[in-house]
Amino acid sequence: MNQHKLGRSNVAVSALSFGGAAIGNLLTRVPDHEADQAVNAAWESGLRYFDTAPHYGLGLSERRLGRAVRGLPRTQFTVSTKVGRILEPVARPVGDDLVNGFAVPATYRRRWDFSAQGVRRSLSESLERLGLDRIDIVYLHDPDDHAEQALTEAYPELERLRAEGVVGAIGVGMNQAGLPARFVRETDIDVVLLAGRYSLLDQGGLTELLPLAAERGVSVVIGGVFNSGLLADPRPGATFDYAAAPDRLLNRALEFKAVCERHGVPLRAAALQFPFGHPAVASVLVGARSAAQVRDAAALAVLPVPAALWAELREHGLLGPDVPVPGEAS
Repeated sequence: MNQHKLGRSNVAVSALSFGGAAIGNLLTRVPDHEADQAVNAAWESGLRYFDTAPHYGLGLSERRLGRAVRGLPRTQFTVSTKVGRILEPVARPVGDDLVNGFAVPATYRRRWDFSAQGVRRSLSESLERLGLDRIDIVYLHDPDDHAEQALTEAYPELERLRAEGVVGAIGVGMNQAGLPARFVRETDIDVVLLAGRYSLLDQGGLTELLPLAAERGVSVVIGGVFNSGLLADPRPGATFDYAAAPDRLLNRALEFKAVCERHGVPLRAAALQFPFGHPAVASVLVGARSAAQVRDAAALAVLPVPAALWAELREHGLLGPDVPVPGEAS
């Protein structure tokens, strides 16, 4: 699978990458053996970039990912994790963590911390959970309500860690495009992980972030290409950003599906490949909870999508005339 360097760093990522939220028991429990099989299938399918975070299952995703990659050649894969949430043990755990989206016992509480000390502590604890001697990419995770501390304390610490060679690339990971654009303008990050804001249904990232990233030489990793389910299987009850999709978006997704079907292409394939039309995009991150889901995504990533499909999407007004699509000259 094609590899792309992130920004001006020496860190490479595969065009299709593995998102670790699902193996942190996102919304529903995943057995240990299925999590292992999902990671193994990613490796066998050519994926060489694996993303995780302390937030995902209160550390479960990191522990599972670390265990699954332990026997793989370390120089041949890239791992990213995130900082900004410290996990603190709960003395008397009660219930589960589903209020935060994860089907795990509530044995820890999250505490926001974008201080320099918090960055170092979070990274150290992530290394321990992963069982690795280094982490290749570190993202500031969801600093929406902590922008100033993230910019003035956490980011400079990440810059120091990069200069020391402790990490290879640094960035910010969010599900909005505005604040990441500010990081691109004001800092020297290598990469932005943008979730849900550059998809067939939502091109919010195209307004400022993606053109700015391309201009500044900052890479973008795209997550949430299915917008949490609506673009994978548009039907009544399907979710958009983890909530029931409004009729307006459901109808639009069904229009996308109809065009794709006329060209003999699954909507999932078009949704997965769409972000690669933009030159700033280095990788598309796909969350998977099983080996079958990983193999499906790997097959969709290389399925031929005719130029006529993209052209028809424009003709029907489903994509704007200025939205770049795969296969076009940048």
